[in-house]
Amino acid sequence: MFTTFRGGQSGAWQVVSQAAVKGAGLLRTPALSIVHSSSIALPILPSQASWRLAGVASHVRYTERAEKTQLVAVQAGLGRPEATRAALIPIKKNAAWWDLTQEERRGIFEDKSQHIAASLKYLPAIARQLYHCRDLGEPFDFLTWFEYDPANAALFDELVATLRATEEWTYVEREVDVRLEQERLDAE
Repeated sequence: MFTTFRGGQSGAWQVVSQAAVKGAGLLRTPALSIVHSSSIALPILPSQASWRLAGVASHVRYTERAEKTQLVAVQAGLGRPEATRAALIPIKKNAAWWDLTQEERRGIFEDKSQHIAASLKYLPAIARQLYHCRDLGEPFDFLTWFEYDPANAALFDELVATLRATEEWTYVEREVDVRLEQERLDAE
């Protein structure tokens, strides 16, 4: 199942801010739509989309059984009614990262950077999903999608700052941070 994020003139999510953290940014766009389908979704009309990024939710990588068990026990699902804030953070790592073996990447990812251990304290307040796109010919290696309640915005900023301060992040050559909000109407 592919997930396609389309930045354009319309969509369920309104773009609040958009910044190039490292490397080139994306074209500015007022809204974001998300399409889940069996193929990569193209813009309805090219003039309606500023950009399109696609990825696949895959099996968990660089994770040992105990860590996966911990994550599954505390992570929240996407689409919670109170989670009206979101962030799409596409990331591309450099060639030095991909030249490492999987074991070496795991060593940096968790043993040195504590990616999983440091992130656990932010769950379930912040829900997340990682989409892999390196092997799809996309401009990024990963698309990270986060959803949270507006009351947890500072907590999300803390999580992102924690991850960007790690050795793992030194391998990032391109990162864009797109913050979004959605107005959800509660059923009465």
